[in-house]
Amino acid sequence: MREQSYLTGPIPALRDLMALSGRVRHHLARRAGLSETELLALDHLSTGVRGPAELARLLEVSTPAATGIVDRLVGRGHAVRRAHVGDRRRTEVHMTQSGRVEVRGQLEPMLGKMRELDAEFSPEELAVVERYLRGAQRALETLLDDPPSAAR
Repeated sequence: MREQSYLTGPIPALRDLMALSGRVRHHLARRAGLSETELLALDHLSTGVRGPAELARLLEVSTPAATGIVDRLVGRGHAVRRAHVGDRRRTEVHMTQSGRVEVRGQLEPMLGKMRELDAEFSPEELAVVERYLRGAQRALETLLDDPPSAAR
């Protein structure tokens, strides 16, 4: 395996993409009149129904804070609470059509450009890109592990 500098190759491009992603999230949230956490909650709801406690865990906030986030999304018509089908004591949070329209409307310009970019690559090339990105994801996840004790 060759030595890779963090100053050359795909690493700087990935670093730039990650930095830009944070700026874009802030911009989209502001443009939609949402907090970044509310936008992230909608992103999680776009992939499936969530319970309030699960949303709290995914958003890394307290359950009461997640309840406030859901309250605001419900107030804007972007989400609804429903009783869990199998356990009426539990509540599920569902994204509404309004929420889907909001997210889709905010992201469609980028998604269109991404579809165009995908079309420039062969299936084999896309597989390599995905393999690299999944590996980068695993590398980032190591930072979420408990860090070794730092010398003070």
